[in-house]
Amino acid sequence: MTLTKFDIVERVAQTCGYSKLEAADLVETVFESIKSSLSVGEDVKISGFGNFVLRDKRSRMGRNPQTGDAMEISARRVMTFKVSQVLKEAINSGKVPEGGMASFDR
Repeated sequence: MTLTKFDIVERVAQTCGYSKLEAADLVETVFESIKSSLSVGEDVKISGFGNFVLRDKRSRMGRNPQTGDAMEISARRVMTFKVSQVLKEAINSGKVPEGGMASFDR
């Protein structure tokens, strides 16, 4: 099963008592804040969840997988996600802390 943005909106609406429209605005605002921070080169750290980190990769030589010919892979910026220790422990134990996701804020 995959959790979608719609599912997140539904859960926020049910958990926090917002209408679906209010919850959708809230979720969209959070995602836009994350996207705008990343787009200007800022890393995003969410306590108890993880870090979105931008890295610049240099150009390098690679191979075209279809032809096997050597080609240059251009320089680019990539985003990585490093899960927090709190979330990693929750995932590995199979248990969500008492109080749901709010308990991840340690």
